[in-house]
Amino acid sequence: MDLPPHARAVLGGPDFIAHRLAGSQSDPQQRWMLGLPREVRRDFLREVIEAGGDQERWMLLQHDDVCTSYVEAVLSQEPTPDRQAMWLLKQSRRVRQSYVEDVLDKASAIRR
Repeated sequence: MDLPPHARAVLGGPDFIAHRLAGSQSDPQQRWMLGLPREVRRDFLREVIEAGGDQERWMLLQHDDVCTSYVEAVLSQEPTPDRQAMWLLKQSRRVRQSYVEDVLDKASAIRR
């Protein structure tokens, strides 16, 4: 995923800058990401943007509060919410980690 340099700076920057910009975003996913704590935004920047990691995998391995906030701020606001994604993100971290290992990682290994 490519981002313009200023977007990288905002994602990795101080909370007061990202949170202020969050309020001006019309896209729920961008607004949600900018509203997250700096540590979480930096992890996304490192794991997904810079390392080319899988966004779904990253999300599923986050703490419960991050997953729950994504369901509330993004998925539930869609015209046709993805009920399966909502259900999975509401499961315990242990269940989500098992899904990553047993489904996503194995599917990735098969594609190689």
